[in-house]
Amino acid sequence: MDSLDILGCRLDLVDADRAASRILALAREGAGAQVVTLGTEMVVLAQKDEGFRAVVNASALSLCDTVGLLSVARRRGAQLRERVTGVELTERLCALAAKEGVPVYFLGGSEGVAADAAAILEVRFPGLRVAGARHGFFSEEQSPEVVAAIAESGAKLLFVGMGSPRQELWLANNLRATGCGAGIGVGGSLDVLGGRVERAPPIFRRYGLEWLYRLAKEPHRWRRQLALPRFVWLVALDRLGLRHKKGVVRT
Repeated sequence: MDSLDILGCRLDLVDADRAASRILALAREGAGAQVVTLGTEMVVLAQKDEGFRAVVNASALSLCDTVGLLSVARRRGAQLRERVTGVELTERLCALAAKEGVPVYFLGGSEGVAADAAAILEVRFPGLRVAGARHGFFSEEQSPEVVAAIAESGAKLLFVGMGSPRQELWLANNLRATGCGAGIGVGGSLDVLGGRVERAPPIFRRYGLEWLYRLAKEPHRWRRQLALPRFVWLVALDRLGLRHKKGVVRT
């Protein structure tokens, strides 16, 4: 599998269809494989958090979730057709899981969000086996209880929407104990799929401006958007050979 090192983070050059097929295969194999949907904000965080960067680079798949990463990959000659967003990847995986009888579990969001997303997806994809759903507001002390519930459910594919970096770190520490073959961090996708948050119109998605739409709808998110210019600056320094590189990306 081809990949790039972008600011010390591994990015796998995989489109949505291939990613979904690979993830479902991992879910059936039962190896506890973690999948990361990598975004520019996560790459910026990884510059100062070596533990988080290690989680990204140790993942079974590190997928391109944002237009910033897609642009860098294409400038380096990668034949990457599209982003692999959490919402669309979840939909593709549920469609495949419904056809192949792979049980899924939804973890994340506030009270009722995961259950709502699960109910809607069951209707959209007849035959989808939802093993369980739970909100993501629990303490570290409650993690063993959550892990046990997932393990008892018999789920093989775990969707975790608790925001980054919490979801990635939680999966790194707990995925194998859940008995799931694959686990993927999907951020706020459960809120969108459950009808709690309106997704950006297609024209915004087409041009990679979902972040602008979200910012207009939720101005309090402005601090998070500062990661984008920081990312652009770091990429520019990297191209000029002026950035101090940290860590080694697994190949």
